[in-house]
Amino acid sequence: MKIKKFLIPIAIASVSLIMGCQKSTTASPSESSGTPTTNIITLQSTVQLTVPLASAANFAVLAGSAVTNTGATNITGDMGLSPGSSVGGFPPGILTGTEYIDDTISAQAKLDLTVAYNNAAARTCTDIVTLSGNIGGLTLTPGLYKSTSSLAISSGNLTFDAKGNAGAVFVIQIASSLTTTSGRQVILSGGALAANIFWQVGSSATFGTTSVFEGTVMAKQSITFETGATLNGKALTSIGAITMADNTIVKE
Repeated sequence: MKIKKFLIPIAIASVSLIMGCQKSTTASPSESSGTPTTNIITLQSTVQLTVPLASAANFAVLAGSAVTNTGATNITGDMGLSPGSSVGGFPPGILTGTEYIDDTISAQAKLDLTVAYNNAAARTCTDIVTLSGNIGGLTLTPGLYKSTSSLAISSGNLTFDAKGNAGAVFVIQIASSLTTTSGRQVILSGGALAANIFWQVGSSATFGTTSVFEGTVMAKQSITFETGATLNGKALTSIGAITMADNTIVKE
């Protein structure tokens, strides 16, 4: 009986130690109360290589069915459309770049986009981190992230921290939609570059009024920029339209 009493506390302590050392692969910025907190994701050991965009890298905007704009949108970089031919709102929109509409250059860019999209979607690694729901308030470190549904930046800003490595790559796989709400921002830290952030979106992306976003967005369906939204990166769609309203889009 004395031996049993001695072993029980040791067993409890051992279980507590093991549980405390387990690595979590799921990240969420909110507790059960729904109150956002700031969470820094543990560094992943697997180094991600850049997503090969080829000729699609030349485009700030590349759409599948149509490009529509209202107001004084300002795009720095090329704008392309393939296979559609409907482009509206330029002017008053301003394009500092070249427009390629349903031609061989835009068609090749769409083929290259398909390769890049599939490359990002197929990636996997042993320390991939699962994201879900609202990711506002998180700080992501370099690596591969996956959501099996939709993601939103809705109750806090999202930070990418390259930890001093300007070449660090971030790849975010999203099975469904991506949404930012009004005024939310993606913030770059620790040398992170928009050119090294890749969003693979299974359906559509919507950027809320005056929101600020970073990275290359590869959406299967459509991309919508609400009034005053800003993108430093690239807006690329496989099938659907890109809709803009008084936006600033700078190719990075």
